Amino acid sequence: MRGATLYQRSSLLLRRKRQSIVIEPYALVPSGSFSTDNGDGFESTNSSSRVTVFDRDLKRKQRDRAAWLKRPNDTFVDAVAENLLDRLEDCKKTFPSALCLGGSLEAIRRLLRGRGAIEKLIMMDTSYDMVKLCKDAHQDTPNENIETSFVVGDEEFLPIKESSLDLVISCLGLHWTNDLPGAMIQCKLALKPDGLFLAAILGGETLKELRIACTLAQMEREGGISPRISPLAQVRDAGNLLTRAGFALPGVDVDEYVVKYKSALELIEHLRSMGETNALLQRNNILKRETALATAAIYDSMFAAEDGTVPATFQVIYMTGWREHSTQPKAKRRGSATVSFQDIQKQFGNEN
Repeated sequence: MRGATLYQRSSLLLRRKRQSIVIEPYALVPSGSFSTDNGDGFESTNSSSRVTVFDRDLKRKQRDRAAWLKRPNDTFVDAVAENLLDRLEDCKKTFPSALCLGGSLEAIRRLLRGRGAIEKLIMMDTSYDMVKLCKDAHQDTPNENIETSFVVGDEEFLPIKESSLDLVISCLGLHWTNDLPGAMIQCKLALKPDGLFLAAILGGETLKELRIACTLAQMEREGGISPRISPLAQVRDAGNLLTRAGFALPGVDVDEYVVKYKSALELIEHLRSMGETNALLQRNNILKRETALATAAIYDSMFAAEDGTVPATFQVIYMTGWREHSTQPKAKRRGSATVSFQDIQKQFGNEN
C-alpha cells in the first residue's frame, strides 16, 4: 500500500431492486425483496415502511469511481480477505458453488487459491465498472478449475435462486445495506442446507480518530456537526444479526487493524479507492474547504506518531453462519442433563 503500512492486529473471540443486469447468467430468477419490516417476510419495492439510511445509487457511483482508483494489492484489503478465506481451511466440507458479494471482490478472487474446493463462482457487485474490473483481472490471471460468472446485482435484492449455493462470501460490503438482517436472510435462503455464510463488515470503532477530528473541526468552524461518517454495527449486534437471520451455529470474531498514513488526506484517498466514503441519505453535500483543512490539522495534532505518520483504526467483524441441516450438532433440550454441576464440583472441586 502506497504510504501505508499495517502494523497492529489484535483479535478477540466472542460468542457468538434495483434490477440486476446479467453479464454471464447463473441460476438467476426474478425475486422480491426480503425485508425484516414486513410481517409476512416479503415486501414490494414501493413499500414506505422500509427504513432507508444509505443512498444506494450514490454508493454504486462511489463503487464505480473506486474501480478506477483501485490500488493493486491493497495491504489492508488483502489482510481482511485472507483472514476471511482462512475460515474455509478450517472446514472439512467442500463448497462446489459459491457467491461472492460486493466489497473486495478482486481480493477474494485473487487470494482464493483453491480453498473450499470451489468449482463454480459467481462474482456480484452493484457497480458495473467494479464487475468489469474483476472480469478483466480474471481474464489476465484466471483461477484454474473454477467456472466464474460475473453479475451486476444488488445485495438488497439478491437475484439468486433459492437453495442453489454451497457458500456465500461477502468481504467489506454488507455494512452499506439499508436492511442488513434482510440481506442476510436472502443469503441464507440462497444457500443449500448445510451451506456456509462468511462475511466481514466494518465495525463501530472504525475510523474513530477521523470521527473525533471531524467533529471538533465542524464545531470550531461551523458551530455544529453533521453526519460525515456512516453508522456501523457494533460487535454486540453481530451475533444477534446472525440469529435474527436464522443461521445455525453462529460465530463472531473481531480483528482491529491500525493503518499508518502520511496525512489525513491520504487516508481519504484510500477510502475513496476502497469505495468506503460517506453514503448517508441525509448527509451534508458540501464540505467547506476550511473545515476539511481544520480536520486534517486536528487529526495530525491529536494522533500523529513520532515518525510523522497518522494512524487510522479499522475494526473488522467476521461473521460465520450455516443454513440448518439435520447433521449439524444441536444443543440438548433444557432439563435433559443427567449430572448436576453440584455433583461435578463435589467430585473435582477439592482437587484445586
